[in-house]
Amino acid sequence: MIYYFTHGLIISFIYFQIVVLIIVLSNIVVLRRIERRDELVDYPFVSILLPVRNEEDCIGKCVLSLLAQDYPNYEVIVLDDQSSDDTAIILKRIGIEHPGLKHFTGNPPPQGFIGKNWACAQLVQQAQGDLLLFTDADTVFQPQALRKITKVMVGEKADLLTGYPQQVMDSWGERLLVPFFLWAVLCFTPLWLAYRLRLPGLSAAVGQMLLFRREAYLEVGGHAAIKAVIVEDLALARNIKRAGLRWRMMNLTDLISCHMYLGSQQAFDGFAKNLFATFNFHLGEFLFAYLWLGALFLEPLIILVARLFGLAHGASYLELVICIGLSVLVWCIPYNELGLPITLSLIYPVTMAANIYIAMKSLVFSLTGRLSWKGRPLPRSKWKWL
Repeated sequence: MIYYFTHGLIISFIYFQIVVLIIVLSNIVVLRRIERRDELVDYPFVSILLPVRNEEDCIGKCVLSLLAQDYPNYEVIVLDDQSSDDTAIILKRIGIEHPGLKHFTGNPPPQGFIGKNWACAQLVQQAQGDLLLFTDADTVFQPQALRKITKVMVGEKADLLTGYPQQVMDSWGERLLVPFFLWAVLCFTPLWLAYRLRLPGLSAAVGQMLLFRREAYLEVGGHAAIKAVIVEDLALARNIKRAGLRWRMMNLTDLISCHMYLGSQQAFDGFAKNLFATFNFHLGEFLFAYLWLGALFLEPLIILVARLFGLAHGASYLELVICIGLSVLVWCIPYNELGLPITLSLIYPVTMAANIYIAMKSLVFSLTGRLSWKGRPLPRSKWKWL
């Protein structure tokens, strides 16, 4: 048994990480291939839809960046979801200076609806666009962003286009948690295969930018079809795949930035809300994923330290160095692609440990019905083994 943990499992880790590296490199090629697109003869009308709740710290910068788009044919609609801070006042002030901004106060969510899903459903009722772009209040769009995103959408003939913006992180809690979900997408979602197979599990989405063809959004039922789902962006992408529609991802790091959470505590709370829900409350899959990742990135280091102190005599230094070297590559290459500091990738054991801790917190809070967000309790979901 000891020999297995010091040799057999290390060899398995090496082979697994080689496969992950192949996925990462292939994803980078796929993502970069779609970026270069010619100007369109006719740009479709786009509705930018922004649900906000208690966003006084960032709403002004976000809305002004949306209003400053170098795009010939679009509208910006903002729904204030019962904010209790100065969000509504800021929107009114911007509306006076920019009469083209459409903003209104949403109704309280009806029974069975999560607040954000209900807010997005109300926004669609006001939208006139052929394309519907959902984004978050903590984003900032470069002036050319909408034009470039739309060119890719039309060029790829996509029904849903999503992607990963540049992540702004000020606290250590953010640095350890925020990059993890984007890293996981690049490492474990082989896009060349996901684009070809009608498997909902092989999909990903980032709610900071979701651009739908209107007919496709309505065909899959929109936010009303996932009204009680916590991780709504992933659920929408899975519905698109389930319907046999066309889904694409792109690198948005030069077009959109996002400061997802303000401080460590917000980051802890946000990911505690999402991590178990990302697995659709499938307990077996959730536990296996985090146990495997924890063993993959922590055990080789533990075995190496033990070997240095005269323990774990069956361990091979060469195998351990190869395994840990592959781990460094598995973290460094995606972090570089995501526009994140390489130094952060070098502390991957701390990142992994922090995410396992928050994952277990997410599990406990979900099972005990203690999840909430922005002052609203979230429904207690039923878990399943698989």
